[in-house]
Amino acid sequence: MSKLRLFPLLLPVALAACLRATTSPAPHPPETSMRDVNVLDSHMAYREAGHGPTVVLLHGNPTSSYVWRNVIPHLAGHHRVLAPDLIGMGDSGKPDIAYRFADHARYLDAWFDTLELHDVVLVGYDWGGALAMDWATRHPERVRGLVVFETFFRSLKWSDYPPQGAELFKNLRTPGVGETLVLEQNQFLPRSLGAGVKRGLTESEAAVYYTPYPDPASRRPLLAWPRELPIENQPAEVMAVLDRYVDWMAASPSVPKLLLTFDSPTPLGSPATVEWARNTFAALEVVALGQAGHHASEDLPDDIGQTIARWLNRHPGHP
Repeated sequence: MSKLRLFPLLLPVALAACLRATTSPAPHPPETSMRDVNVLDSHMAYREAGHGPTVVLLHGNPTSSYVWRNVIPHLAGHHRVLAPDLIGMGDSGKPDIAYRFADHARYLDAWFDTLELHDVVLVGYDWGGALAMDWATRHPERVRGLVVFETFFRSLKWSDYPPQGAELFKNLRTPGVGETLVLEQNQFLPRSLGAGVKRGLTESEAAVYYTPYPDPASRRPLLAWPRELPIENQPAEVMAVLDRYVDWMAASPSVPKLLLTFDSPTPLGSPATVEWARNTFAALEVVALGQAGHHASEDLPDDIGQTIARWLNRHPGHP
């Protein structure tokens, strides 16, 4: 239990890093509305802006559609941009489910179907990228293009992580220990946001990410996601999904794809992984941007938004 006692000491440091900088929003943001729709036995909230061909932005853990707020203005001038809060996250409902990948995919499928979305471009990072590739694989006739970054292409190894990262994720995956760290002590939020946003977050920005998780029960999605990470080819169910969408990404030349990369990458964006993707996926363009953390749209929203907008302009047609 000595490891556990170290984590509270790290909390103020991580939180301070979270709060130290100011935001730099994209200029002239268009009208963005928060909406809500009934989905299965719950509801999902989502941001909507603009008109035109549909672009769907999918966030990761532990963020929400708020992570895209400064990217949306760059896309909404010529597109209908939708950014849902994944089930159990942000302003979406918190049904009594396990919050495994398959659960998120099921509720996201229902959201797409309820909004009758077709001919979409999917943009996602972290688990949002995996959900985007999985949805595209299962609905290829409804996909016009894919943009991903900081997401899962191959099984990770424990050796891919720096020692502190490996220790953290091993603890999160340990029954009882993970519950203490995430549900009871709420340590995943400051650790993830502190390490994953290089510029730091303002107090008001950080508050948006903290608000959906006021008690242990509300934090169950934050713990479920790290336990789904594909590490050393486990869990098997996630690896089966990953293998299936990797095969589709390699065998779909009619669907244009964009991979954004960043300096100071996490294991998900390592040079070796990027090169593997470049040589594996069909119709893939790779664009390197500047320094950013894992939650890169907090660090470089203008670069990300402008790069995606230019790529969309080059690929205006149907697959």
